[in-house]
Amino acid sequence: MGDFDGEQKELIKQLVNFRMVHGKRTRVHAIVYKTFHRLARTERDVIKLMVDTVDNIKPICEVVKVGVASTIYDVPGIVARDHQQTLAIRWILGAGFK
Repeated sequence: MGDFDGEQKELIKQLVNFRMVHGKRTRVHAIVYKTFHRLARTERDVIKLMVDTVDNIKPICEVVKVGVASTIYDVPGIVARDHQQTLAIRWILGAGFK
């Protein structure tokens, strides 16, 4: 994985883990890098572009359902940093598969 910084390594790790089925990490890792290689023909730094994309679509807050006295209220709450990245990756991959 060469000269990637910590944020880029973490993003690649999450992409691989999110798409991994039945423990086929090596196969998914190859697919992710093949995809990045195809994109590299048009874009210079694909992984930096992916990191920037994830940063742009991370949610800051979400609506949480809270029950108070047998009534359910929608209350805004702050999303944890690691959950922000997970949601962003889920949304990107979900849109890609559609």
